[in-house]
Amino acid sequence: MTRTIEETVPTDAGDARITWHPARKARLVLAVSHGAGGGIEARDLQALAGVLPAHGVTVALVEQPWRVAGKKVAPAPRTLDTGWRGLWPALTQPGLPVIAGGRSAGARVACRTATELGASAVLALSFPLHPPGRPEKSRADELLGAGVPTLVVQGGNDPFGKPEEFPEGSYELVEVPYGDHGFAVPKRAPVGQDEALTVITDAVVKWTGSLA
Repeated sequence: MTRTIEETVPTDAGDARITWHPARKARLVLAVSHGAGGGIEARDLQALAGVLPAHGVTVALVEQPWRVAGKKVAPAPRTLDTGWRGLWPALTQPGLPVIAGGRSAGARVACRTATELGASAVLALSFPLHPPGRPEKSRADELLGAGVPTLVVQGGNDPFGKPEEFPEGSYELVEVPYGDHGFAVPKRAPVGQDEALTVITDAVVKWTGSLA
């Protein structure tokens, strides 16, 4: 079991927190943040932190300032971006290429700031293409504007955007069969929860290997 290291980072939006899951011989850092409705305990983030260090990828689980402060509601996108920008220097401290990532709202932050911050790539988990039931409110421009190699991992039944709803683009997209926005799968689905998480980790391991 890899020893984790917690680090508090002051930003203009308040103190953020990074939980490092270091690889023994790291070649990349994957920094992933949570969504607007949860924290780094999300099943996909924990699965990545458990698997990727063995493949040469140090995982940094990022808690945005609002979460560290104990607030239950995420602030406006501009404030989320401010927090992410403020902690970015800490993410680059190991001197390795950094993949900017996140789930849901965290994926939007990663896409919006990737080029500006010099991220080597973006991992978008459960990218919220639109609010549930509102496909006309598309956020595709954020995804398409990332400007770096991008992997989208999307649940097949995500109400914020099913895989077939995504526009054509230069990014890669991997579907987690039957998964919802949190990658939970129904008990009656032919794919179990562990299998669904393995789809995610296998895809990210393969993708990060192609970036090296």
